[in-house]
Amino acid sequence: MIPSPLRRPPAWIALACGAVIVTIAMGIRQGFGLFMRPVELDLGVGRESFGLAMAVQNLIFGLAQPFIGALADRYGPGRVAAGGGLLYAVGLALAASVSSALGLTVTLGFLVGFAMTGVTFVVVLGAVVPLMPPGRRGAAAGIVTAGGSVGQFLLVPATQIAVDELGWRGALLAAAGLAALMVPLALGIARRAASGAVRTTATPEEIPLSIALRQAAAHRGYWLLNAGFFVCGFHIAFVSTHLPAVLTDAGLDAGIGARALALIGLFNILGSYAFGVAADRLRKKYVLSWIYFARAAVMGLFLVSPFTPLTATLFACAIGFLWLGTVPLTSGLVGQIFGVRYLSTLFGIVFMSHQVGAFFGAWGAGFIFAHTGSYDVAWSLSIGLALLAGLLNLPIRDVSLAPRNAQASPA
Repeated sequence: MIPSPLRRPPAWIALACGAVIVTIAMGIRQGFGLFMRPVELDLGVGRESFGLAMAVQNLIFGLAQPFIGALADRYGPGRVAAGGGLLYAVGLALAASVSSALGLTVTLGFLVGFAMTGVTFVVVLGAVVPLMPPGRRGAAAGIVTAGGSVGQFLLVPATQIAVDELGWRGALLAAAGLAALMVPLALGIARRAASGAVRTTATPEEIPLSIALRQAAAHRGYWLLNAGFFVCGFHIAFVSTHLPAVLTDAGLDAGIGARALALIGLFNILGSYAFGVAADRLRKKYVLSWIYFARAAVMGLFLVSPFTPLTATLFACAIGFLWLGTVPLTSGLVGQIFGVRYLSTLFGIVFMSHQVGAFFGAWGAGFIFAHTGSYDVAWSLSIGLALLAGLLNLPIRDVSLAPRNAQASPA
């Protein structure tokens, strides 16, 4: 039985369960790069093929977001998250039995990519953020986002240990068992988005979804947010998928790559919360621009430095602090401009752009390596895109459309 608004558990339960769901989902996902070399050696598939599977995963993860977000807005995120967690576990279990590049693309690519739409930021933020007072929404989004980094910090080293001890197939089966835990955790966010919507029905935010979509389509800042988030996706997928291989190619131990991914997660715990708080206190678009400019500087320094355990560690710490701080700021700007009633839908569209960028980051870097024998061009492209994203966020008009929504609402 769905609890009534008066009897529903406190918002912190939704926040805690949502953060743990994201911890598991993102923690497993961020360790996929550790499977590249073992799969390459066992199945004889090249990095471009593995990168294509990750690219398909990111693309499906993005293309499905607006539709899954709309389902969560209408029917509640609990059902969506439970289904996503179950499909995640099934996809990983099936991936453990593949014997070809096509099998990797279908399982780790399509199935896991579709599953992640229900258990990551769009659905979970849509569940948690509307329950929070306006002055604390950024911090709440930062906590949920940091959950993904907690998972990265804890689960990436565990994944490396599992790969070493169980082999890559056994490690995928262990990850499938962990993913199944997201199904009961989904009860903690069940119907939260619907409850939040009930609380806002008397506000100017209560307009039909069709009007909200038309407003977003006509808003230049919304398109600029989409473009900036495309760059973020490119960066995240490129680094998480290829950094371990970059470091092993330089003669470093495979454990250095795992440690680097774990450090990215650790420092993003700090960064996500810090930028979430900044979203409540500072002008979001300027903080977003600063993040992208800082990424360009960090990548540039890493590219011109020798690849050593020290430089890998420093790069991981710096890029980790900047890793997913864009999420509370970008989702916060969407909510600030358009309101939180359709946050899952509108942010889902922006997140789709993020994942299109991730497709090119994961597959494009592998394509570049296959044709040049180096990741140098991919790093240079990443730096140029970071500078462009920093510039694109500056002219965003971040004024709320609530007064216009009040006029559009039926009497």
